[in-house]
Amino acid sequence: MKRGKLITLEGGEGVGKSTNLLFITRWLEQRGVGFVQTREPGGTPLAEQLRELLLSRRKEQVDPTAELLMVFAARAQHLAEVIQPALTRGEWVICDRFTDATYAYQGGGRGLDGVLIGQLEQMVQGELRPDKVLLLDLDPQVGLKRAAGTGAADRFESEQIAFFERVRAAYRARAAAAPERYTIIDASASLESIQHQLQCELERLLLEA
Repeated sequence: MKRGKLITLEGGEGVGKSTNLLFITRWLEQRGVGFVQTREPGGTPLAEQLRELLLSRRKEQVDPTAELLMVFAARAQHLAEVIQPALTRGEWVICDRFTDATYAYQGGGRGLDGVLIGQLEQMVQGELRPDKVLLLDLDPQVGLKRAAGTGAADRFESEQIAFFERVRAAYRARAAAAPERYTIIDASASLESIQHQLQCELERLLLEA
């Protein structure tokens, strides 16, 4: 059986990932493509517990390296329990954030060494990388205003604007370094325009399947 495809949707706060994930999954359903929808951190009971630890606001200062290791611990469980089995079955995996988010948030945002992140990536993932990264790109000032209306801010959403500017810059740098694997989508555009671009990318991937 042919291996499935790993598609990740990335971006900072307030870029519209939830709305566009729904569009992607409905598009795949309509075409009879078998898929699993999941998220990071999370995707399994253990990984969701780690997500809660990562996102919860606390008095204790969380060491950036401890944060990074929790992210990869959740990812290792997620890969073993959900992602790898689905890909082996020939299903597509649609994931709300993946390792690019680690490079963006822990690398760009927290300032951790990209070489260290890469070593953990190789240890946990081996050669597995997304077949396509769909990056919803938006000015952090706009994104944070959008996100403010969706509930109480978690530990990451409570960071200063400079943090999110570094996150965005890290995402864009990764996309520029491997343009064949990344598609940058202007998240300030109309929903119709965004979803037209998503559809075009999905159609290309379906032709390759």
